[in-house]
Amino acid sequence: MVLSSPSETDARLQQFRQQFPALVNKRYFNFGGQGPLPQCALDALQQAQLKIQREGPFSGAVNQWLQQAGTEMRQALANVLQVPGDTMTLTESVTVGCNIPLWGIDWRPGDRILLTDCEHPGIVATVQEISRRFQVAVDVCSVLATAQEGDPVAAIAAALQPRTRLLVVSHILWNTGQVLPLADIVRLCHDHTPDPAWVLVDAAQSVGMMPLSLSDTEVDFYAFTGHKWCCGPAGLGGLYVRPEMRQAIAPTFIGWRSITTDAHANPTGWQPTGQRYEVATSDYPLMAGLQAALSLHQTWGSSGDRYQRICTLGRQLWQQLATHPRIRMICAEPPESGLVSFEILDSTETPSRECHVRLVKDLEADGMMLRTLLDPHCVRACVHYLTLEAEVGELSDRIFRWIQNNG
Repeated sequence: MVLSSPSETDARLQQFRQQFPALVNKRYFNFGGQGPLPQCALDALQQAQLKIQREGPFSGAVNQWLQQAGTEMRQALANVLQVPGDTMTLTESVTVGCNIPLWGIDWRPGDRILLTDCEHPGIVATVQEISRRFQVAVDVCSVLATAQEGDPVAAIAAALQPRTRLLVVSHILWNTGQVLPLADIVRLCHDHTPDPAWVLVDAAQSVGMMPLSLSDTEVDFYAFTGHKWCCGPAGLGGLYVRPEMRQAIAPTFIGWRSITTDAHANPTGWQPTGQRYEVATSDYPLMAGLQAALSLHQTWGSSGDRYQRICTLGRQLWQQLATHPRIRMICAEPPESGLVSFEILDSTETPSRECHVRLVKDLEADGMMLRTLLDPHCVRACVHYLTLEAEVGELSDRIFRWIQNNG
């Protein structure tokens, strides 16, 4: 796909965006929280539900159709990640995907888990509970500081301990927008002595935003969701487990999808694929919705084209906001992502939590959707390839006016 000029691209996108009901009546900058569903995904959800009810809902034909849909969904997600289809596990969310390896590892007292200080609270809480139950030590390294200056790989390297067994890290940091060099981090951990450290990645912000080739990185575990940058329905995500790691983590929750037989007397025949970490009945029509959303994105250039546009728009927004004397950007340079975070400073040049909350509330009343974050307390705006260049300028102007009118 050859990129057109900004005005031509916006004109084409205006038509394309008609397929997203949520984008018709608002300026949307919350893609990192939840992406808007395209109409084709809404239609696919309804059609799948109707098919199940009309032909089943628990008939042999419908069950066979659902199993085939699961196989196709795993392969579609594998295509996005550029990995073999049998490495994929269908999950409900990033959190569930991270919990599978976290609870599946055979922890021993004295083992250590390394976290960065930019991990999601849900994952942090899981690690803390594992620490409590199994006497596992938890170390935290600061990559937040590297948003201003420093090398995140060096920060991780300095925090590794002889008994570090697992690093939990995000590919794109949800609070700063930094893209971490995943292959370098994996290489560092796998070369760790006396034993390699495994790498579990929270991929909430990377899947659907950037081109991926996970097999090349040799990452061990990669958990993601379909409801953010992929613009699929909430409640469906995935987990990639490197084939060599499949025997290293045992299923914690077990159901009929995990095993190769329904026989009560022999429930130990694990599925030989990533399906061994799936459990039982799911909301199957979600697969139709996510499939439709992924197919629609593929009609707008390549994943590289879309990522290039996201980075260009993110850089424009960062550069515009950085010109205001009362705005301090969380990253010293524009991150190579669609996540742009900033603080509003008061008269003493101190970040104002009250201003952050009021700004987001007031802009939402005007049909502009952003959000606040807690650590660091700031405002985050997200741009997608679906974002119009004109909207980026409108957002900056609206924030500037708000600051002027609110002292």
